[in-house]
Amino acid sequence: MEELTLDLDIPQQPGGEVGPAAEDTQPQVTALEEGQVVDYITGKAIKETPKEKVRQRIARALVHEHGIDPHDMARDFPVTVSAEDAPRKRTKKADIAVFESGAPHTTVNLRRVVVCKPEPKRGKNVVKLREPEDAQKDLDDLKELLGNEDRPSCADGMWTDGVDFFFLKKVIGGFGATFEDRSDWEVADGTVGSRTVASHQRLRRAEPEMLKTSFRRCHNYIHGNEGMSKDAAFWQFLYLLFAKTYDERVSRGTGRGRFRTGLKEMFEEGGRAAISARVKELFEDVKREYGGVFKPTDEITLSDRALAFIVSELAPYDLSGTDIDAKGIAYQELVGTNLRGDRGQYFTPRGAVNLMVEILDPQEDETVLDPTCGTGGFLQATLNHLHHTWQKTEGTYGFPDTDEQRERFRDRLKDYAEKHLFGSDFDPSLVRATTMNIMTLAETTGNVFHMDSLAFPRGHLPGVEPARKAIPLGKAVDVLLSNPPFGADIPVSDESVLGSFREGIARSWGRNKETGELEASVTSQPGSMAPEQLFIQRAIEWVKPGGRMGIVLPNGILSNPGPTDEAIRRYILEHCWVLASVELPVETFIVDANVNILTTLLFLKRKTDQEVRNHRLGTENPYPVFMAVAEKVGFDRRGADLYKREPNGDIVVETTVEMERLRIRGKEVTRPLTRSRPVIDNDLPVIAEKYREFRAKHPVPGVEPRKGAEAGA
Repeated sequence: MEELTLDLDIPQQPGGEVGPAAEDTQPQVTALEEGQVVDYITGKAIKETPKEKVRQRIARALVHEHGIDPHDMARDFPVTVSAEDAPRKRTKKADIAVFESGAPHTTVNLRRVVVCKPEPKRGKNVVKLREPEDAQKDLDDLKELLGNEDRPSCADGMWTDGVDFFFLKKVIGGFGATFEDRSDWEVADGTVGSRTVASHQRLRRAEPEMLKTSFRRCHNYIHGNEGMSKDAAFWQFLYLLFAKTYDERVSRGTGRGRFRTGLKEMFEEGGRAAISARVKELFEDVKREYGGVFKPTDEITLSDRALAFIVSELAPYDLSGTDIDAKGIAYQELVGTNLRGDRGQYFTPRGAVNLMVEILDPQEDETVLDPTCGTGGFLQATLNHLHHTWQKTEGTYGFPDTDEQRERFRDRLKDYAEKHLFGSDFDPSLVRATTMNIMTLAETTGNVFHMDSLAFPRGHLPGVEPARKAIPLGKAVDVLLSNPPFGADIPVSDESVLGSFREGIARSWGRNKETGELEASVTSQPGSMAPEQLFIQRAIEWVKPGGRMGIVLPNGILSNPGPTDEAIRRYILEHCWVLASVELPVETFIVDANVNILTTLLFLKRKTDQEVRNHRLGTENPYPVFMAVAEKVGFDRRGADLYKREPNGDIVVETTVEMERLRIRGKEVTRPLTRSRPVIDNDLPVIAEKYREFRAKHPVPGVEPRKGAEAGA
């Protein structure tokens, strides 16, 4: 085989030019000093303090979730305030001020104010979330900014430290101003949202960081305020998330869902009881609808107060209309934190997942399988990849979907997940978690089987029989993605499993003393094998001839000189075309999965029987293989973001144009928002692009199943 090695030391490209339609006139930041960020409101370089991190997150959410034009916001806006016990007026600054759309930034046009505080330091325990009555001093500060009847138009306030969120509504009555606790801001005219649920709020599409924050707050509230174990809190949250997704689906078009909260319900005992009754009734319907996912004994055991809190957090979001990637990121982070194994074997870092899906490029008519699905990261990324593919085909990639696209893409994703998306795992908790993940993303439970993939097609677990029919070995699967559990400390020694591999990899290998050639022993067999070794053979057996696969492997299999590893490499070359090999740095897995090992992403295409015979006869033509070594993956060993830097050490900044659909001055418009942001130092997206360039010059080798003819050398 010929090897083609690619140089990944790519010169830094200048930021993209802003098209003539761009309305944003932010100053362009080209580099950042250490400790600086680009302000989302002004576009200027500012110092990144703990408080600033919170303010930037909120400012972005106000744009992407509430549809507020950044030109209608100001930071550190001075407001004249007075208190009953202090007759002299003084000036206080609103960390974020929101003004009447298109109006001058004056006090008379002030509509909303935000107070931001640094995020509290986290210890080993979950931070207990406060109720409004526990935060009176903080809310008094917010009331001062909102003012009294002298500023009637400034009616909405938010106080947050990134963990606690408090909302006040100023109401002017006959006896002056009063302040009511709210669970969220009412969505203003500047917001475009779903009209599918009639309530005081129009549902809004979630911004990824805020959805992650909301998921964490829900879980932390249950864990910290209800006294539940971390595991019990996790499942209670997933029950409610599933109920929310189900409610959106069944209430679509009816105008009234049950997963909702009124203006003040969550702050009143009777209101909380009403929320609890609605949602528990909803969950009973969920259990009847999805009997294969839930047991009759599954129940929501939260107090009315906790249940009302979770509903108030999730109810404002239109999960069916939120980008799949945003939902997937939030879900995977929460599930990965709670269900990952001792060595992180259930969790594949997002960058590696996305690269594998990009290189294998699954199509809408192809069946995809992850036989070790864990928390469902590969399945989620496949759905996201298809969504982006459809957007690119229609020329709308980078734009929010229109209402018509959302309906159409949602139906296509549901259809794909039901017919072509499959997963399996040995752990029943992971099977449930992945099933709930797919439901959240595609509004269907999909096909996730509880079984041992190494024992398949035998085995005693309940998923074996349906899997035999849906994904038999070698007949149904077009694309396989897997990060199998690996390590000598979890060997496979069950002969009922090893017996399936005795004609392939599971043999005792040595070298002929006379010729030095590799050969299998005829008198002995290994009593155990590492699981990743066996998964290579099982993955190859599972895909159709011509099918593609990507698998995460420890580097030793591909480089160790020992006879067993060499035999595995020979097995791969005999049965597969090698499409690509991408070596990853140790940082890839050490942060999220706590696995301190070098790994490689290996991409293969299964040969036909005739191609295997050609290899054995030595008549196979040489072919180029894409090979790359990633040195940076966007973060360091501690998980901190890693940025590209100028020769003087300054952080490189790029200009991007984000397309957002807003309602400005009563009219819905799609407009570009020009933003400057630091450039993450990550080789993986570059590798994906280089692989596409490589394939444009060098077609995939072997028979192309769609054409039934030779596609390459």
